[in-house]
Amino acid sequence: MASGGANYRNGTQRNSLKGTTTATDRQLSMNSNPSKAALKNKSLSSVGASSGLRKSSPGSLGGGTAKDDAGVPGRVRVAVRLRPRNAEESVADADFADCVELQPEFKRLKLRKNNWDTDTYEFDEVLTEFASQKRVYEVVAKPVVESVLDGYNGTVMAYGQTGTGKTYTLGRLGEEDTADRGIIVRAMEDILAGVSLESDSVSVSYLQLYMESLQDLLDPTNDNISIVEDPKSGDVSLPGATLVEIRDQQSFLELLQLGEAHRYAANTRLNTESSRSHALLMVHVKRSVKGRELAHSSQNGNSTNIAKSLRPTLVRKGKLVVVDLAGSERIDKSGSEGHTLEEAKSINLSLIALGKCINALAENSAHVPVRDSKLTRLLRDSFGGTARTSLVITIGPSPRHRGETTSTIMFGQRAMKVENMLKLKEEFDYKSLARKLDIQLDKLIMEHERKQKAFEEEIERITTDTQNQISEAERNYADAMEKERLKYQKDYMESIKKLEEKWMMNQHKLGERKDQMASTAQEVAELKKLLSKETSLRKAAEEEINNLKSQLAQLKMSEASANSESLKLRKMLEDEAYRKEKLEGEISMLQTQLLQLSFEADETRRRLDRGGPGKVPGDLDSLISQVRPQVNDSVNEEKASIANLFEQVGLQKILSLLEAEDADVRIHAVKVVANLAAEESNQQKIVEAGGLTSLLLLLGSSEDETIHRVAAGAIANLAMNETNQELIMSEGGIRLLSITAANAEDPQTLRMVAGAIANLCGNDKLQNKLRGEGGIKALLGMVKCGHPGVLAQVARGIANFAKCESRASAQGSKTGRSLLIEDGALPWIVQNANNDASPIRRHIELAVCHLAQHEVNARDMITGGALWELVRISQDCSREDIRTLAHRTLTSSPTFLAELRRLRIDY
Repeated sequence: MASGGANYRNGTQRNSLKGTTTATDRQLSMNSNPSKAALKNKSLSSVGASSGLRKSSPGSLGGGTAKDDAGVPGRVRVAVRLRPRNAEESVADADFADCVELQPEFKRLKLRKNNWDTDTYEFDEVLTEFASQKRVYEVVAKPVVESVLDGYNGTVMAYGQTGTGKTYTLGRLGEEDTADRGIIVRAMEDILAGVSLESDSVSVSYLQLYMESLQDLLDPTNDNISIVEDPKSGDVSLPGATLVEIRDQQSFLELLQLGEAHRYAANTRLNTESSRSHALLMVHVKRSVKGRELAHSSQNGNSTNIAKSLRPTLVRKGKLVVVDLAGSERIDKSGSEGHTLEEAKSINLSLIALGKCINALAENSAHVPVRDSKLTRLLRDSFGGTARTSLVITIGPSPRHRGETTSTIMFGQRAMKVENMLKLKEEFDYKSLARKLDIQLDKLIMEHERKQKAFEEEIERITTDTQNQISEAERNYADAMEKERLKYQKDYMESIKKLEEKWMMNQHKLGERKDQMASTAQEVAELKKLLSKETSLRKAAEEEINNLKSQLAQLKMSEASANSESLKLRKMLEDEAYRKEKLEGEISMLQTQLLQLSFEADETRRRLDRGGPGKVPGDLDSLISQVRPQVNDSVNEEKASIANLFEQVGLQKILSLLEAEDADVRIHAVKVVANLAAEESNQQKIVEAGGLTSLLLLLGSSEDETIHRVAAGAIANLAMNETNQELIMSEGGIRLLSITAANAEDPQTLRMVAGAIANLCGNDKLQNKLRGEGGIKALLGMVKCGHPGVLAQVARGIANFAKCESRASAQGSKTGRSLLIEDGALPWIVQNANNDASPIRRHIELAVCHLAQHEVNARDMITGGALWELVRISQDCSREDIRTLAHRTLTSSPTFLAELRRLRIDY
C-alpha cells in the first residue's frame, strides 16, 4: 500500500474482512432475446447523436461480442447536478454571479462565457442544487438497477471536478438522516427488495484504482488484482477480488463502512477530504426466473407432462458497477505537492485516457485506446459495450472554476453520443433441475408402489362385494316376482267388482231419463204462457213511444228560445277574446324588448372582451382611440336601454317574467335582473320588490345551467350589502348555493356561486350559520374544478372568513380552533400559498396570516406545514403590508418562536 500524502478516511487502518472469497461462476453463452424492450431514448438535437445503432468492435471500449447474440440499443444517459455554493465561495464570489444557469424544465444548462455571452447545452436530466438524493437516484440510477434485476449489466458513474459532490451523490450512507442516502445505498435497497433470498443471490466486491494499482478495499493486503478479459464475450472479470454475499441491508452498510475506511483521501485547497483513488463497487445479482414457459413439445405440437417436468430453472445474471471517479483538478488550484502531486498526476492521466476513449466512441473512430489505462479496461463494457450506463456529471457554481466546469460539461456532451448494445444474460440451472428430477423420481416410485398395493387390495375387496351383491340380488328378485303375482291377482278381482257396480249405475240412470222427458213437456207449456205475456208488454211499449214524441215537440220549442240566449253569450265571449289578444300583444312586445336587450348586452360584452386592456402595437393606437368611444357609447346605450326598460315596464313586471313557462323568457328575464343588480342604486329596489326571493326560488327550482349561472351572479352582486347578506342567509340561500355548486359543471357557474359565498364569508355575524349550513365545505368542494377564476373566488372567501375569525378572536367573542381548520381547509391553503396565479396567492397569503394571529391555531399550522409558508410570506411576499403582517404574527406567537428555535432557525 502506498503512503505519504494520502491516508485512510477514518485516520486508522482497519482489519481486513474475514471470510471466504467465492469464485466467479462461469456463465453459459445463450442466444436468447431479452424479455423486456429497452427504454426509448430521447434524441437531443444539440448532442448530435448518430441515428444508426452503434455496433461493438474489438477495438471499442465495449469489447467484442458474439455476432449471433441479439442486442438492444441503449445510449449512455447523462445527467448534470449543480452543487450549491459553499462557505468559501459565498464569501469570495459574493459580488459575482454563478457561471451556470439551469433550466430543469427544458433540461437545459446555460454556461456564461462572459457578462453578455452564454452557451446552451442539453442533457437527459438537469438537477438543481435543491434536488434531493431520492430525486437524483430515481432519474439517474433506478432504471439501471431495474435493468440489472432483469438480467442486464449496468453502470452508474459520477464525473466532475474535485469537491463538486461525486462521493456525496454516490456513497452517502445517510446514518444521521436517511434522506441523505446516496445512490449506492438506495440501489442495494431496491436490489434486496427485488430478489428472493431463498432462490436468488447478491454478492459484492469493493475495489479502488490507486496510482494504476487495483486494490481490494475489503482486504487491504490484496493490493495487486489482475484484470482478465474474455476474448469471446469481451466481459471483464477480477478473479482475485473478494466477493461477499449480501443477505440484508445492515451487513451491506457495514461492508461499505469497512471499504470507505481503507480508501485513500487527502486534504487539498479544493476539498478537505478529497478522494485520491477511483472507487468501483461491483454488485453481482443471480435471479431465478419463475413461471417461464419453455418450448418442449412433442412431434404433434402438444406439450406432455413429462416435457413440462423437464423444464430447467432459468437464471438471469446481472452486474451493477458503481464508479466514484476521483475528481479532476488543476495543480495550481488544488495546491498538491509531494506525494499528493504524484496522486493528482495519476488521477488526471487516467481521466484523460477515459476522455480519449469517449471521444473515439463519440466520433465512431476505428481505434479506441482502451489499454492506455486500467480504468478504461475496467469500463470497456460500460461505454460502447453491453451494459446500460448512466453518467452523472457534477459541477460547481463558482465563476473561478469556469474552465473545469466547461471541461466537465463537454465530457458529458460527448458521452451522450456513445451507443451501447444491451444484452440479456440468461442460463439454465441444470444442476438444480437434476436434483429436482431425482427427488421427483423417488417420489414417483414410492407413489407407484403404494398405488399398486392399494389397487390389489381394492380388486380383492370389489370381488368379494360383487359376489355378495349377486346373491342378494337373486333373493330380492325371487321375492319381487312373488309380490308382483299377488298384486296382479288382487287387481283383477277389483276390476271385476268395479264393472259390476258400473252396470248397476247405468240401469239406474236409464230410469232417471224417463222422468226428465215428462218434466220437459211441462216446461214447454210454461214457455207458451211467457210468450203471451211478452206480447202484452210490447203493446204497452208502443204507447210509451207515442208519449215521448209529443214531449220532443215541446223540447224543440224551448230550444229556439235557448238559441237566442246563446247568441248573447257568444258576443260576450268575442269581447273577452279581443281583450285577451290585446294583452298577449303587450306580452309579446315585452318579450321582444327583453330578447333585444339581452342580445345587445351579450354583443356589448363580447365587444368589451375583444377590446379589453392589453399591449397594442404602436401602429394600432389611432384605430383603438377611434373604437373605444364607440364601445363606451354602446355600453352607455345598453345602460340607457336597461334604464328605459326599468322605467317603462316596471320592476314588478320584469320580476314576474322570472316565473314564465317559456324557458327563453326566464333566461332573458334573469339576465336583465342580473344587469340591474350590478348597479348599487338598483339593489335595494330589487330586494324590496321581492327580487332576491324570486332569484333564490329560481335557483332552487330550475335545472337550466344558464339560469343557475346568471342567478348566482345576481345573488353575488346583492350579497355585497350587509343587510342583503342576512336576508340571503335567513331564506336558506347558502343551502341553495351549496346544492348548485355540487351539481354544476360549468366553471363560470362555479365562479359565480363561489363569488356569492365569498361575499357572505365577509360577514362577522353569519360565520357560524354559514359554516353550519355547509358553506365552507361547498367552497372546498369547488376546488376540484381547477379553473383559475373559481380558485380565485374560493381563495377570496377563505381569506374573508379567516379575517372575520381573526377579528372575533381579537375582540374575545370567539375561542377554540378555526372553523376552517376543523373543516379541513388547511391542506389546500398550504398547497396554494405559493400558487402561480397572483389573485389566488394574494388571498391565500392573507388567510395564512389571519389564521396565524390566533394562538390556538398555531399547533395545527405547524403540523400542517403552514409555518414554512408563513416564514416565506414574511420574506418573499410581493406586497409589503402582507409581509409586515406575517412578520408581526411570527414574532408575537410564542408557539411559532419556540418551533423555530427547536428547528435551529434564526428569525
